[in-house]
Amino acid sequence: MRIPRLLCTLTLACAAALALPATPASAQTTLKMNISVSQNSHYGVAVDAFAREVEARTGGRYKVQNFYSGALGAERESIEALQVGTLDLTMTSTGPVPNFVPEVSILDIPFLMRDYPHARSVLDGPIGQDMLGKFPAKGIVALAWGENGFRHMTNSKRPVNAPDDLKGLKMRTMENPVHIQAYKQFGIIPTPMAFTEVFTALQQGTVDGQENPLSVISAAKFEQVQKYMTLTGHVYSPALILMSKAQWDKLSAPDKEAFLAAAKEAVKANRARIDEDERRAVADLRSKGMIIVENVDKAKFQATLAPTFVEFGKKFGQDNIDRIKNYK
Repeated sequence: MRIPRLLCTLTLACAAALALPATPASAQTTLKMNISVSQNSHYGVAVDAFAREVEARTGGRYKVQNFYSGALGAERESIEALQVGTLDLTMTSTGPVPNFVPEVSILDIPFLMRDYPHARSVLDGPIGQDMLGKFPAKGIVALAWGENGFRHMTNSKRPVNAPDDLKGLKMRTMENPVHIQAYKQFGIIPTPMAFTEVFTALQQGTVDGQENPLSVISAAKFEQVQKYMTLTGHVYSPALILMSKAQWDKLSAPDKEAFLAAAKEAVKANRARIDEDERRAVADLRSKGMIIVENVDKAKFQATLAPTFVEFGKKFGQDNIDRIKNYK
């Protein structure tokens, strides 16, 4: 009598096994990535390229789902979410980054970079790569440097032809101590706020102006709420592709290489879009009604910041600043 009972048990076990859903040999993992600007932007093309490359290079085992226009939070909130593991990836300006990795602050010094080739060589060379190594201790992995570009002043009050024209303007700034210190020297009233709040603040007159690269000004449609722009190029603004260290640590060695390679492709797309925006944005914004001051005596703006440069030399070490300024 034991044999039929055994056969019955085996039959039930087989039937139960057949009823279970099949498990794919290699399940797909979806990672969330958030940016503060629209999909049609220098960040948008970068993260879209990153998503395509990750999926292709991992054979579809990883998929990156992108969220745009701050759908999952502003830049600082995104970085905090990476640290606690509630967000997987972000592309961010360096605005809030010194709150997490103070060493990055030096890159936000005004008039530090000469031009795009200089800035890109600094970030791609040992100076920039050494800085990327500071992130893992903060629960973040920096996959690559991207960029926003050289920042310019806009406002709704008056043309800015010289530093004195900035006095008394209430300007939105990034949550960045280096920027705030420098802009106070210009006589600006700095008003730090998250980028996701800027358009409304300009529209309502909470602030008179803001400063951002041409790519951001165009993507955010600031010409709708700002009448004047001056091409001051006062700060080169890098960007970063960041990943939660908790997620990074789950990757195999080959997948880590795939993510790093995908980030390099994202940077190529990002910089190509910046180059394109730099070529066309001024004419485009002027055609939409902005009054643009193109010929700027940058030496006057730098002279105004002379006392601040002395303070930055003490804070960061003049040798460190000169190493970046003179890098070739």
